[in-house]
Amino acid sequence: MRLEKCWFCSSTIYPGHGIQFVRNDAKIFRFCRSKCHKNFKMKRNPRKVKWTKAYRRLHGKDMTQDSTFELERKRNRPERYDRNVAENTLKAIKKIDKIRVAREARHHSMRMKGKKAIEQQAAAKELEQSIHLVKAPAALQEDPSLTLPKIRVTVSRSQTEDAWKNNDNAGNPLTWWHRKLNSTLSYASLCN
Repeated sequence: MRLEKCWFCSSTIYPGHGIQFVRNDAKIFRFCRSKCHKNFKMKRNPRKVKWTKAYRRLHGKDMTQDSTFELERKRNRPERYDRNVAENTLKAIKKIDKIRVAREARHHSMRMKGKKAIEQQAAAKELEQSIHLVKAPAALQEDPSLTLPKIRVTVSRSQTEDAWKNNDNAGNPLTWWHRKLNSTLSYASLCN
């Protein structure tokens, strides 16, 4: 069973799957799905499209050089079948697959090591800036410097009533609301 690689995204194409495009110069392009085929027809560069293996390798997100990739290399030289060699090859494939998975995990952890420190620094900075949202109310009462100063405003009741009773601002919604409120209050007092 021959497993091909997609020309655009480098994923595996199993037999009976994918699309094959043959150009006028007899070069064969194989695609795993229509998404890759359409991107190829739009003349997009796989190294600039973020979800492709070429992009990930170019930008250091996947391993590029490793001895385990040597096994996947395509060989066009025919080999004489030998049962012992085939058995040893199948055993080696399993071992090499385990090694590759371990190395990829190590590569990923090394790549993410610096990111965790940066995230912690950003979280600490954000916590410093908005500590008042996190502090408990009891702590805010003990240390008044953490709260904003309260401003006292004195307003006499007679001044506000006089301002509202003067009907100078007919278009002001507050005066309209106040009149409505007074009329309902007077109606309620009449009912009692």
